[in-house]
Amino acid sequence: MFRHLVRSGALLLTVVLAITWEAPAVQAEPTASLTIAAANSLREPLKAVLPLFEAQHKEVNVRIVYGPSQTLRQQIEQGAPVDVYLPSSLDEIETLQDKGLIVGSPQIYGSTALVLITGNSAPVTIASIQDLHKPAVRRIAIGDPKTSSVGKFAAKFIRNANFDQDLRSRYVYGEHSGAVLDLVAKGEADVGLVYRTDAAQNRKVRIVAETPADSHPPVIYGLAAVWTARDLTLAREFGAFMVSTQAQAALREHGFDQATSNTSAAQR
Repeated sequence: MFRHLVRSGALLLTVVLAITWEAPAVQAEPTASLTIAAANSLREPLKAVLPLFEAQHKEVNVRIVYGPSQTLRQQIEQGAPVDVYLPSSLDEIETLQDKGLIVGSPQIYGSTALVLITGNSAPVTIASIQDLHKPAVRRIAIGDPKTSSVGKFAAKFIRNANFDQDLRSRYVYGEHSGAVLDLVAKGEADVGLVYRTDAAQNRKVRIVAETPADSHPPVIYGLAAVWTARDLTLAREFGAFMVSTQAQAALREHGFDQATSNTSAAQR
């Protein structure tokens, strides 16, 4: 009986040792990195999308830098260590393409609209774009066309809608779309022109109306691997992920229209 207990004890010790040695290993550190330069207007959408990409690529350390599209493009031209560029206008990608600084073909992953917004507690009643003419609308926030893509689209809309001469004295400029949104949200402007993607998740503003589609060029979002990319395979995987069903569903929640099957590459 004693021998039986000894054998049982030895078996128990073997099992304990086996359990100890088979404990899960500590997760390995990331072995690859991906640096993304993205427009300020993409900050909130990418907060939702990037964790989905990271969950599928646990070996990748994703680093993201936000800024005005034009500023980021200039930094890339100067050799900033970036793998993938996500501006808020295809014009910026085309500028890099003309200089031979894009690797492969750009990837279109969505589009959105230019919208008129007002604050939820704004003292002026705004129901349509035509209400911009109301004398009570004293401050209109738009992006600075010199520093932001949203400013360029807003300027084209205002000019094509023949509003420019009447409204010019009321403009309040923001450096980028986020600054325009803040001006309206804080009540420092009565209305503003931003992308739908900027306003979709902001509880301090409401969308009054979309600008007519024929009043400005379409707002299309694309990405591209740039000349300083260190891992082109990983950059292409990120591009493919952005048009995946999972990423597109997250983007729609942030005001994007879905990328269509015939927009796999930016068209001149």
